[in-house]
Amino acid sequence: MSHSHPLPLLVFAGSTRSQSLNRRLAQVVADLAEAAGAKVTRLELADHELPLYNADLEARGTPEAAIRLKEIFHAHPAWIVCSPEYNGSYTGLLKNTIDWVSSPAKAHPEWTSGTKPFAGKVVGLLSASPGALGGLNSLSHLAPLLRRLQCWVAPNQFAVAKANEAFDADGRLVSEAARQSVQAVVDQVLWAGRRLGA
Repeated sequence: MSHSHPLPLLVFAGSTRSQSLNRRLAQVVADLAEAAGAKVTRLELADHELPLYNADLEARGTPEAAIRLKEIFHAHPAWIVCSPEYNGSYTGLLKNTIDWVSSPAKAHPEWTSGTKPFAGKVVGLLSASPGALGGLNSLSHLAPLLRRLQCWVAPNQFAVAKANEAFDADGRLVSEAARQSVQAVVDQVLWAGRRLGA
């Protein structure tokens, strides 16, 4: 995929909180990726509210929000996920989103395969946390889940530690080293996405 066709990149955070550090990080990622020539879609999970996954509920019909998310995930060959860390893992919101998007939708012929929105996607993982490790544990749990769904998980990952002090008033990363580490994940995802998504 040449630069004449910008790579569609999906960027989202596993949080809907208005002051979420990971939503701030997702904005940094979106800006860096656009500067690197990607066609960025910034997804807000709050715009696609889903009930807690329940097979009985699903039997009555897959929620429209789940179908819409399947379409969005499928349309982007590369994604970057900014995952908060709750109790040493990723959020229930993120798991619930993945559970709905990966569940076959029987009434929709296009979505009878659960892995269709995931298979072959290049996914970069980032995290921001007030703690000293920056949410690395959440990424160590999220990576195998995505690999199971046939995603290519970028080996480069980064977690912004002490994230409540990491952003300036304009939402940019204060530390040049942190900015370069985020840039390295963005660059690797775009590099692999252009090759695997070609």
